[in-house]
Amino acid sequence: MVIRVLVADDQAVVRTAFSGLLNTQDDIEVVGEAEDGEQAVLGAAELRPDVALLDIRMPRLGGIDAAREIVAASNGATRALMLTTFGLDEYVYDALSAGASGFLLKDATFPELLHAVRVVAGGHALLAPEITGRLIAEFARQRVSAPPKRSIDGLTAREAEVLVLIARGLSNADIADRLTITDHTVKTHINRLFAKMGLRDRAQAVILAYELGLVVAGNSGP
Repeated sequence: MVIRVLVADDQAVVRTAFSGLLNTQDDIEVVGEAEDGEQAVLGAAELRPDVALLDIRMPRLGGIDAAREIVAASNGATRALMLTTFGLDEYVYDALSAGASGFLLKDATFPELLHAVRVVAGGHALLAPEITGRLIAEFARQRVSAPPKRSIDGLTAREAEVLVLIARGLSNADIADRLTITDHTVKTHINRLFAKMGLRDRAQAVILAYELGLVVAGNSGP
């Protein structure tokens, strides 16, 4: 299966470099490029890529708004992977809320680029602890003063526990080890949790956990 990618960045050098690197892989094909958010939205609607690689700052329409439109129009079929720098950390929470599935630093290595595209294309959130875990915690903390729009009353104690562990960046295997249960049982809990709370992926689960105060910024727990 070939992963179809749309690359959007207003810097031609960056756009060309990422496209060229991705096209060296047998399982990845760059099907289009865009130099601003509006082009990215139109291109995604026409080309239906599996992954839209979007710079957060672009003219005419920013990457976050473009991600929101692309994800909504495709009903989640196109996954948004945001290009960011540490200088743009303040946008990470907004991007996750818009439906982005992960983040990639502009100075990422070639293996990191390939890993990010493949992880996001596979339907998973790219929540590398050194990049997004700290950022999500910080910017979610700034927003939890408002009353949460949802509660976890419908979750079992185990499902709530799994939600917390997801927010702390644990993989399914890590959760299984922590709770002394099988990987299959972890997946069952996650599927039920996502269905009950209307979550699309782990990124949304992380946001929810912080908004509900289940995880406190700066406290990763034991």
